[in-house]
Amino acid sequence: MNFSLKYLLTLCIACSAASLNAKPSILSVAEHCNDSTIIFPESVETDVNEMMQNWYLQNYTALDKEADMRPDVTTSDEEIIKRLKSIPTVIEMPFNSVVRTYIDMYTGKKRSLVESMLGMSLYYMPIFEEALEREGLPIELKYLPIIESALNPDAVSRAGATGLWQIMLATARGLGLEVNTLVDERRDPVASSAAATKYLRQLHDIYNDWSLAIAAYNCGPGNVNKALRRAGADTDSTRRDFWAIYPYLPRETRGYVPCFIAATYVMNHYNKHNISPALAKRPIVTDSVHVHHRVNFKQIADVLQIPVEELKILNPQYRKQEIPGDIRPYSLVLPANQVYSYIISEKSIAARDASLYARRDVVEPATGLEPRTATVNGVEGEWVTVEDVKYHKVKRNETLSSIAKKYGVTVATIKRANKNVSRPKRGQSLKIVTTKEEFRPYEVQPAEEEVDELLVRNDDAVIDNAVITEEAPVDTPETSVSSNTAHNPTDSASVDIPAAPESPVETAPIADEAQTDSTATVNTKVADTFSNSKAKQEASESKKAAATEKSAQKKKAEPSTKKSTPRTHTVRKGESLYKIAQKHGMTVKELQRINGIDGSKIKPGDKIKLK
Repeated sequence: MNFSLKYLLTLCIACSAASLNAKPSILSVAEHCNDSTIIFPESVETDVNEMMQNWYLQNYTALDKEADMRPDVTTSDEEIIKRLKSIPTVIEMPFNSVVRTYIDMYTGKKRSLVESMLGMSLYYMPIFEEALEREGLPIELKYLPIIESALNPDAVSRAGATGLWQIMLATARGLGLEVNTLVDERRDPVASSAAATKYLRQLHDIYNDWSLAIAAYNCGPGNVNKALRRAGADTDSTRRDFWAIYPYLPRETRGYVPCFIAATYVMNHYNKHNISPALAKRPIVTDSVHVHHRVNFKQIADVLQIPVEELKILNPQYRKQEIPGDIRPYSLVLPANQVYSYIISEKSIAARDASLYARRDVVEPATGLEPRTATVNGVEGEWVTVEDVKYHKVKRNETLSSIAKKYGVTVATIKRANKNVSRPKRGQSLKIVTTKEEFRPYEVQPAEEEVDELLVRNDDAVIDNAVITEEAPVDTPETSVSSNTAHNPTDSASVDIPAAPESPVETAPIADEAQTDSTATVNTKVADTFSNSKAKQEASESKKAAATEKSAQKKKAEPSTKKSTPRTHTVRKGESLYKIAQKHGMTVKELQRINGIDGSKIKPGDKIKLK
């Protein structure tokens, strides 16, 4: 009897020891995991009040403002386990105390956050699902951005991960995403979803396990591999599982997979916890166009009458609200009903306030000698920096430094003006170049219309003199009388005959009108007339009348040929208005007035009118 009792006791102790030494199964670890040291993801720290002011949530969804006021519905662990099993997923969704902690957080303190994410999911989930389908991945992975960014495309973590999928910069570059000052494709819902799903595919190919792939997405493959080695998974393939390496993972990653399970549960069973679903006020249907110009959101908004906030929501990848379409074509997402409007208004958009957003391709540095427009005592003019040259005779013990200090210039300036002299000799004359500001009033110029009028008047005076010379020959009294009598026989008595000068001069006989069509011929014959006046005094009166008529025609035609043609200057590279004005003896103000220029911006190839 005693022997049997001792045997049974020994057998029980051995069984107990065997049970203590046996390794726990993966399922038991997953179902009984209890960890109070985990770190919640940064996404749960999202400012819900700020998020609910999102333009999209305000205009496209109807949210329950009193979501936090309603209490949660008491739910048992068994009910949660049953609901997790009812979700059709490929990825394993076990329940444990850590998962329960996250579920209680989402359905309790973060109820309004869940409702906001439900509202944002109306727009983002179709984008995620399309990217996952393209890579052939489980659809439930669309809930990863919930724990990564709370569906905020502008989210940036403390480590620098950015966007809906919280992609690090190095990872983004490796996945082919563009990240620079103007464009960050990690914020682009479509581009970042394509890159993230591609990355998840690569991680699953490495571990062939979705829980490990999700953990590696959070902390990187290096940390997961280290945890696998510490857990002995390199020798025991049964331990290649998230829950088996759980104690060896970083604290934040320990809660990552449980949080993913909780997010999947809440997004599918929110209505079981007294959380109101977000309703769409109106559907948002979008389309995209390619932009080939550098444009700002404000230009697009002004022409198409679209709120800038809407453009920011639909195109978060443009960090400065500027699309650099002049570098390469970039995609612009718009409401579908505005796409055609953009296409037909593209030039108008690019021209809208173009000077406000213009970028200079070539800029010549200032020399410090450019004039600056100013008004002094009511007189308009410009301040000009002019050089003042002096000469200094070097005295005993003087150095370049002491001389430069005396004249308020630099040693380099003195060297440059004196062939790089380094040690001046006593008695040597040094050239000292200083500068001073000088105000030069603008010259008062007549208006352009007045100048033209003066030119015309002067031309008329010249023509009149020529006509008088031609048609008023000084003749003898008899000749004058006979001439006037021939033209006006009835008024011959009233004609006032001028006295003849000592050297009578008469106009030369002029050929028939058919032989003298050109003005040059007339001028030549007039010159011959003045040189041979005495030999040609007996010209016929009929030819004088023809000369008078021809002179009248010349008077009408001459002003049109005397029109002055303005000179022009073609701007060369490196030239400015100041340089052009100096070259042609003008002022900047004159060039601005003649060419209708307000500022001083010119570019090579421009035609500048001159006086």
